[in-house]
Amino acid sequence: MTSFRAFLGKEFWEIGKTWRIWVLPGIVLFLAVTGPVLARVTPQLLQALAPDTGLVIEIPDPTFRDAYLQWAKNLVQLVSFVLILIFAGVVSAERRSGTAVLVLTKPLGRAAFIVAKYLAGGAFLVGTVAAGAAVTWGLTWAVFGEAPLRPLAQATGLWLVWGLMMLGVMVFASSVVGSHAGAAGLGFGAFVLLSIASIWAPAVRYSPAGLLGAPSDIVLGRAGPLLGPTLTGLALAGISLAAAVAAFRRKEL
Repeated sequence: MTSFRAFLGKEFWEIGKTWRIWVLPGIVLFLAVTGPVLARVTPQLLQALAPDTGLVIEIPDPTFRDAYLQWAKNLVQLVSFVLILIFAGVVSAERRSGTAVLVLTKPLGRAAFIVAKYLAGGAFLVGTVAAGAAVTWGLTWAVFGEAPLRPLAQATGLWLVWGLMMLGVMVFASSVVGSHAGAAGLGFGAFVLLSIASIWAPAVRYSPAGLLGAPSDIVLGRAGPLLGPTLTGLALAGISLAAAVAAFRRKEL
C-alpha cells in the first residue's frame, strides 16, 4: 500500500510537471470562458451580417440554455478528442522510456501500476472539468442573469461518466499498443464507433452511445432514460481497466 501511494503521488507530480497540466485545463478554461459570451453575441453577429447577404434571419433571444448547450457540445466534441490525445501514451510512454522497469522492481504490482495511472488521470479529468463547469456557471449568470445549477451539473456529470469510460479505453489502448499514435487511433476508432451507434435508438437507450447526446438533451430538457447508458458506461470503464491489467501483465518491459 505504501508503494502504491508513493506511485500515485508520483503520477500526480508528473501530471503537474508535464504538458498535460497546461493542455487540458487550458482548453477547458478557454471553452468555459468563451461559451457564454459566444452564446450571447452570436445572434447579434448573424443579424449584423444579414444586411450584407440579403437574408432575413429571425433568431430568438439567447438564454442560459444556449450557454449550457455550448458547454455540453464542446465537452462531447472537443474535450473528448483532447482526452484521447493526452492519455494515448499514459502506459506506453513509460515502457519506452524504461521508467516502468524501474518502478516495477519495487514492491509494486502491475495491476497497481495500471490502477494508479487511471486514478490519477481520472482525478485530473474530474477536477479540470468540474472547475470548467463552475466557470461556465458563473459567467452564464453574469451574462444572462440566470443560471440554474441543476441542468449544468447533470450534463457535466453525464459527460464525466463518458470521460472516465474513455480514459479506461485509453489506458487499455496504451497498454496494448506500444506507440502514442496507435493508441490514439484506437481511441478515435472507439469514439467513431460509438458515434455511429448513437443513431440507433436501442444503442442510445442501453449502451454508452447514449452518453454522447445526453449532455445536450439534459440542457434542452428532453433527456430520455439515462440509467442504461450510465451503467454500461461505468461497466465499460471497469472492463477496460481489467483488460489493461491483463494486457500489461503479458507485456515484456
